[in-house]
Amino acid sequence: MTPPPPRPPRRTLLRAMAVLPASALVLGEAPGLLGTALAAAPPSGSATRYTIVPFLNSNDGTVNVHQSDDATDFRLAKASAYTPPSNRIRDASIFKHTNGYYYVTYTTHTWQDTSTTIGFARSTDRLNWTFLYDYTVPIAGLSRAWAPEWFVDSDGSVNVIVSCSTTNDEWIFTPYLLRATNSALTAWSSPVALSGIGANHIDTFIVKLGSTYHAFAKNETTKYIEYATASSLTGPYTISRTGDWAGWGSYREGPALVQLDNGGWRLFFDGYGDGTYYYSDSYDTFATWSAPAALPALSGTARHFTVIKETVTGGPAPAKNVTRSFQSANYPTRYWQAQSSLLNLPVVSGSSTTAEKQASTFTVVPGLADANGCSFRDSSGKYLRHWDFRARFDTNDGTSTFARDATFVARAGTSSGSLRFESYNYPGYYLRHYSYQLRVERADGTDLFRQDSSFTPVTSWA
Repeated sequence: MTPPPPRPPRRTLLRAMAVLPASALVLGEAPGLLGTALAAAPPSGSATRYTIVPFLNSNDGTVNVHQSDDATDFRLAKASAYTPPSNRIRDASIFKHTNGYYYVTYTTHTWQDTSTTIGFARSTDRLNWTFLYDYTVPIAGLSRAWAPEWFVDSDGSVNVIVSCSTTNDEWIFTPYLLRATNSALTAWSSPVALSGIGANHIDTFIVKLGSTYHAFAKNETTKYIEYATASSLTGPYTISRTGDWAGWGSYREGPALVQLDNGGWRLFFDGYGDGTYYYSDSYDTFATWSAPAALPALSGTARHFTVIKETVTGGPAPAKNVTRSFQSANYPTRYWQAQSSLLNLPVVSGSSTTAEKQASTFTVVPGLADANGCSFRDSSGKYLRHWDFRARFDTNDGTSTFARDATFVARAGTSSGSLRFESYNYPGYYLRHYSYQLRVERADGTDLFRQDSSFTPVTSWA
């Protein structure tokens, strides 16, 4: 049993939880919009899967593959999953093509060396990769081609956004668009500079919402990540947010966006200045962002990556509209129990009183904020929700805030049949126990946290 961690202040994300409608999204396999999962928890029997392919702080000659079901707690799927036959692999960007293959494109040399090519490899399973080719970017006087990023447009076209510099000033980068001219991704259009973003920007990452292209790029002078929009992929872009506009700080690079199950957007970025990999969330179409948080386990080891999101089979299938009791996976004599409106984890047994058994029995219903999620009612009809990160039971007041506070997304637990319940409106935060109390706390990437947050639905005590 771990001691209570410091309690974070209650954040203000709820004020802007306007979920983007599915009709506003560019569908298909596009970075930031990868896979078939959109703004909803995965349906019963399915799971959300996020995949990243980072190079290592200690080694830019190979990449690992990590995966997560919540975009927070990434676990190693395969170490040294791909090592190119020559040169290096940095800044790998991943997507899944319509032919069923996963592709990565990447920087082929270290930052000190001239680098006029970008690399390509593909995989059937994300874990085992085959080198395809190194492509020489056809720009006159090219010095460096860095940080290629996939972008699939709403017309289905496959594009790579690559940051390039020329020999007359090797450290001044401009983003260019390469468009695939065949479905095999072996031929590319002539490079076109993105108008409006201009020189001295690198690591440009783009998503499209409705008819608007949203670009995030690092300003190489200020070292801040800036934000721009355009009505055309090639621009002209208008840079509307500069400096420390989002509170992320400077010496940040490698922005990569992905949409979360609750409709929010998560930006990952490399805090190379302090050795930390960060994420930050937005719920108001990128106007405001949560305070940056360190990505558990990977900070200090993983470098510049992008994220692919998919909905896959084999996920949890919690029964709904049934009564259940919930047994701790690592303290199996202890069960959820409502005590004075709070959720605790006492010992419950056959000799417990009728009242104690009733207080340890809950009705599982479709999530109030998302029917694919779960909500829980006690015997009095009150719902389990979080308040100041404590798990408690309250009467449903009919507000959207209450609905989100009372909705949890089922993720796979640490033992057979067990589940973890992620807060719907605080992604990456889970119901977990310590001191035999239930709270909603941020995952820290440790096995102990995963065990403390795993519970097995069993036949109800009452």
